[in-house]
Amino acid sequence: MKFTLSKEKLLEGLQQVQNVVSTRTTLPILSNILIKSHNGGLNLTATDLDVGVRGYIEANVEKGGGTTLPAKRFFNVIRELPASEVVLEIDSKNVAHITSGHYESKIVGLPEDEFPALPKIDETRAFSLPQAALKDALRKTAYAISNDETRYVLNGLLFAFKEGKVVLVATDGRRLALMEVEANVGADQEISVIVPAKAVTELARLLREDGEVKVSVASNQIAFEVNQTLLVSKLIEGNYPNYRQVIPAETKERVTLERETFFNAVRRVALMTSEKSNSVKLMFKKNTLDIAANSPEIGEAHESLAVKYGGKDLTIAFNPEFLMAPLRNLPDDEIHLELIDEMSPGLLKTKGPFLYVLMPMRINY
Repeated sequence: MKFTLSKEKLLEGLQQVQNVVSTRTTLPILSNILIKSHNGGLNLTATDLDVGVRGYIEANVEKGGGTTLPAKRFFNVIRELPASEVVLEIDSKNVAHITSGHYESKIVGLPEDEFPALPKIDETRAFSLPQAALKDALRKTAYAISNDETRYVLNGLLFAFKEGKVVLVATDGRRLALMEVEANVGADQEISVIVPAKAVTELARLLREDGEVKVSVASNQIAFEVNQTLLVSKLIEGNYPNYRQVIPAETKERVTLERETFFNAVRRVALMTSEKSNSVKLMFKKNTLDIAANSPEIGEAHESLAVKYGGKDLTIAFNPEFLMAPLRNLPDDEIHLELIDEMSPGLLKTKGPFLYVLMPMRINY
């Protein structure tokens, strides 16, 4: 096998797939990337047996074939090459000879037939989504995925394909983020699946601002085809909680806030929180919002914002990081905070098809 290509294209291709490579594995082959000539270019594939990615890059292939090379070492070598053109020649013993300018090196690989094949997805349910809309939806929801492994069904993002749309939901039990995306889902295609956090992260890396992404769903696998790249992932088995139950049906107060101003004020005040006192208080009075934090072992801080508020005095406390997460990921100039009382969930909305539910924290006066 022998091919020539630019350093930049090779790096770009490796960056698309290398994050999937497992850093902790008892199978040496899973630390490698499969390199295989295909249609005048190269397919690069990586997998940890749960998530797999196969990308394509253009190359001048003089002699076809395939091999696997250690992902991290190969990437580090290519990144440091002195010239823009790279020549790779793989011999019969899976040793890669790399030449770039006056630099030469050899990397020992493993045979391609040891590399596990990516599963083929039955396309009984296939959908097409705008890349930009899906990228936006992932950004607005994925931060709320739980990392508590004891509640494994929450360790992923719910994709609920309903007629004419797909609903994306993430929750860790203390907050919930929901976003809707218009999609070509027929009434007979409705299905809900849970996509693992790692696959969600890799999908977000692959999506761009234009074009479509094809989604294929099987009984225990999901595939995303985007920009000549295939992402395949196992699904999380189990029943996702009824997320509609935690969304307040009615609220009593609604306050419109400048997102960036509110975010920066919360961020400044939250500097005075600690592990023991990890909450910020929002105190609403007539046309005023006071934001405060108090940690006996650290200190205290508060900041006032002018807001349009005419309801009764109301004080509610939230985890500052949970409060800031959506504010950090929303592009809107204004957000709407809807409240019931001190002990009920708060609801954050925008003018688009997004909502965020946040459980309050106990206030220690």
